[in-house]
Amino acid sequence: MYTLQAPIKELTSVGRSTAKLLQKLGIENVLDLISYFPFRYQDYSQVVKIKDLFPNLEVTVKGKIILIDTRRSFKKRMSITEALLDDGTGSIKVVWFNQPYLAKSLKIGDDVFIAGRVEFDKLGLQFVSPAYEKINGQEIINTAKIVPVYSLTGRLTQKQVRFLINMALKSVKLIPEWLPEQIIKNNSLTPLAEALKKIHFPEDFADLEKARYRLKFNELFLIQLQSHLLKKYLASARAPFLKFREKEIRQFVSNLPFELTNDQKKTAWQILLDLEKHQPMNRLLEGDVGSGKTAVASLAILDTVLNGYQAVLMAPTEILAKQHFKSLSNFFSGFNFKMALLTGSEQLLKSGAETQAKKNVSEDIEKGGINLIIGTHALIQDKVKYKNLGLVIIDEQHRFGVEQRKKIKEKNKSKETPHFLSMTATPIPRSLALILYGDLDLSIIKEMPKGRKKIITKLVEEKNRDKAYDFIREEIKKGRQVFVVCPLIDPSDKLGVKSVKEEFKKLEQDIFPEFKTGFLHGKLKSSEKEKTMAEFKANKIKILVSTSVIEVGIDMPNATIMMIEGAERFGLAQLHQFRGRVGRGEYQSYCFLFTKNGSAKTRERLNALVKSADGFALAEYDLKFRGPGEVYGRRQSGLPDLKIASLNDLDLINLAQKEAFNFLANCVLDNFPLLKAKLEENKIIGHLE
Repeated sequence: MYTLQAPIKELTSVGRSTAKLLQKLGIENVLDLISYFPFRYQDYSQVVKIKDLFPNLEVTVKGKIILIDTRRSFKKRMSITEALLDDGTGSIKVVWFNQPYLAKSLKIGDDVFIAGRVEFDKLGLQFVSPAYEKINGQEIINTAKIVPVYSLTGRLTQKQVRFLINMALKSVKLIPEWLPEQIIKNNSLTPLAEALKKIHFPEDFADLEKARYRLKFNELFLIQLQSHLLKKYLASARAPFLKFREKEIRQFVSNLPFELTNDQKKTAWQILLDLEKHQPMNRLLEGDVGSGKTAVASLAILDTVLNGYQAVLMAPTEILAKQHFKSLSNFFSGFNFKMALLTGSEQLLKSGAETQAKKNVSEDIEKGGINLIIGTHALIQDKVKYKNLGLVIIDEQHRFGVEQRKKIKEKNKSKETPHFLSMTATPIPRSLALILYGDLDLSIIKEMPKGRKKIITKLVEEKNRDKAYDFIREEIKKGRQVFVVCPLIDPSDKLGVKSVKEEFKKLEQDIFPEFKTGFLHGKLKSSEKEKTMAEFKANKIKILVSTSVIEVGIDMPNATIMMIEGAERFGLAQLHQFRGRVGRGEYQSYCFLFTKNGSAKTRERLNALVKSADGFALAEYDLKFRGPGEVYGRRQSGLPDLKIASLNDLDLINLAQKEAFNFLANCVLDNFPLLKAKLEENKIIGHLE
């Protein structure tokens, strides 16, 4: 038996190259092996006599090898190993390709299990490339049972990973049971050590289900506990009381060049009421692309500044930060307060009507001379300090974590905790939002501003591609611009999916040589991205080919066409985000969805986008059919890192939420050191204390 922290290279049969491959999968030690869960299972538990076999049956056969031979096929340049297996009721042929070593490891007279799908050719029944296992007194883990299937890399094999995990599981009893005994008892949960064994090697599917249930509960309970702890912590913290400056705010709203929608008024009022409390606001403002979240945020900023406090708005990219700086400069042109832009590459100061580049903006921020600071993560870098921070707004930063919260609080010279407002344009169904953001109050803008034209969305079949190109050409001639989104940066033969580089080349050289085409992706330097975006904004670039980096916040009123290649590879919520990049000006806009996948399911899903403009309804639809990881994209920092639970497990989530609430209401966390250690491992407790 090994210790849980024993490095994998100390395990039997793990050489240097295997260790490197395991490390690529994030497996460094024995505990990591135990925690590396299968992504699916093969049911080889049915052991069948050869006489009872028929085609397409997925089974295990137990028999004796009576013939085995390896030959080379010169036609296809591969080795073929053929064996004949007999079990007393009949015999069956077994074929393996390019595994010449099998003739050395399997010998005539060996008793074996063979597991796989029974196939039928002109010579009769056979197994092609099945799993096999010698019967020699060793534990059987690859056949004759429910067999785990793991994600692999390089030359790692399923057999190797199963062997190592089976060996690591001998140490499973060293993993402490950190869930409180009462919770385990109340919910009839499988003990942790047993669940970890059974998730890898279950006796039957009922066993597997119990193991999955326990491990799902673990993950969801920790998330809910974190949310409740954060809520508790914020309730005990003290925030500045920001009095509602009714007269000035009414005046500001009446001077806006548009009328606020009812949803904007309602959500703004919820936020302004929060600011009048000593308990820090912790609110999520959800609104579809173009629903006017920035206008609502501007009311909170104004209220904060009029109360003599500083406000901060943090955006995920420099492009978005600059966009906010520009739009808020216009909103607040009638007010005499100072604004700064602070990003990794630029520092600007706006005072009155004048905007200038300035080297040491951070000094003015620390002295309290700047009222509103807009920027990227540069806002929480070491040298930046705030005199009296009253409000922090995070845009499209799905989860501004406890760590950053603590950091920004420490940078505030005032002893008070600033109010927090998170904004997202990703439509998250209410049920999902309550799970993701159990510690946040929720405000939703569903209503769109008046006069917004509906974006015409079409699913374009491959045979109509040239017609779509002709239409796009006519739009560009009218002075309009085009976004083209591709799933990948570089070409990939394996996936057969369009990439930015090859699509850019094709459009520039073959389809639209008369128009200037540009490209954008995450691997470009900031300066290159900025230059491309500036040229697109100035209408020098007519067609911009991009990866999903354009998903968030870029405002180009002159762009009227969104063309999406490989549309089936994106979630509906993400496609809806792309679509929202057009239709932001006075012109009629269009979204064209291209897909080579003609399956009925794909067409049905993409047609949901053609028919509906409601981002929330689309997210609900996709959540049912694809699961949250697929809907929101793997990179979304808002999604908890779930190994085994799914955000579709609503009943289990509600149970975990209830148990977490009851636990904190009736127990002292310090009396449960193992649970506390688990939370510390997730970096939550240390930041709250």
